Amino acid sequence: MSVFIDRDKSAVLVIDVQNAVVKKAHLRDEIVAHINSLVALARKNSVPVIWVQHSDEDLVIDSDGWQIVPELAPLEGEEIIRKTFRSSFEHTDLEDVLSTLEVSHLFICGAQTNNCVRHTLHAALERGYDVTLVSDAHTASDYEWKGHKIIAKNVIDEQNDNLSGYKLPGRSAQVIESSSITFL
Repeated sequence: MSVFIDRDKSAVLVIDVQNAVVKKAHLRDEIVAHINSLVALARKNSVPVIWVQHSDEDLVIDSDGWQIVPELAPLEGEEIIRKTFRSSFEHTDLEDVLSTLEVSHLFICGAQTNNCVRHTLHAALERGYDVTLVSDAHTASDYEWKGHKIIAKNVIDEQNDNLSGYKLPGRSAQVIESSSITFL
């Protein structure tokens, strides 16, 4: 149970599923399909879907790379949060949106697992939210760091394992596959 005694709703947070962000992502099409199914389920159950778009010097607002992938389409009225930091909470109005919607539990999916997904997960927990990481609906890309290769699949598996069962006082995290999610 979250620390918000006056909130009892859930929302789906779709983080940075933008053309340039997922262009070379691990299992890109499969992950996007899982996100699409999760979004459809949320909409069917009147659970708000909140979209996040990152921008920086390499991801310019309104550029083709900045756009949400064509397979996913925010509906009119769904919130879109624009951010410039890895955490979707930092210098955005996400907290105000969640408060207005009376959200205490976030279902999180998107990209990149080791950056914006991870930072948003921890920021949500630290702010008092319960979180569910949708295990088959987040992705990352392979990259090289200090002379060794980081494998996206390993990053994804590590995040799923690391977050599973994580708790802070009054709130917790869980990791669930998209096909096992129900909104009650």
